[in-house]
Amino acid sequence: MALFNYTRNYKEINFRKNPELYQIGKGEQGVLMVEPYKSEILPHWRFRTPEIAEKSSEKIYQLFCNYKKEEDFVGMDMARKYLQMGYTRARRYANHKSGKKYSQENKSVSSKKVGSVPNCGSERNKKHYIKTKTKKILPQDDDALTNEKAVAASIFYSHYMQVREDEIYKNMKQEHKRLYEGRDS
Repeated sequence: MALFNYTRNYKEINFRKNPELYQIGKGEQGVLMVEPYKSEILPHWRFRTPEIAEKSSEKIYQLFCNYKKEEDFVGMDMARKYLQMGYTRARRYANHKSGKKYSQENKSVSSKKVGSVPNCGSERNKKHYIKTKTKKILPQDDDALTNEKAVAASIFYSHYMQVREDEIYKNMKQEHKRLYEGRDS
């Protein structure tokens, strides 16, 4: 899978009019950059309580269904990313009430460690790799599997899996990759 190109001028690209420029990326990459979908989906993305998560994930799922009716793969994939992000962010807060996964202690990074960084692509990815591999992960909160955010996460996860396994979505994703992946753009 091609690494997400963060160097584009995303403020200038309308991906509904230019779907050939859209990169699927990995996971949630680009979720806060791809317009007009960000503006259409982000206002509905909430996970504070299970009730809010239910309303939010249902609305985002309905947007996915609308994009599917319009045969708009980019919209479908962006809805998938927001559902996935709802799950991952709610899980983060379920695991750590503060939302902070790593301790604040600052370990120094030796040049040996920096030299052993795998090919991460961009300098941004390399810095993220070093940051996450040199900090200590905090222990999970005791109620991480049962608290309010854990329930919110499971709600988003249910819709995320429904979207990810949708046959039309999977076929359109393969077609998008076939047509546009690997192109210089």
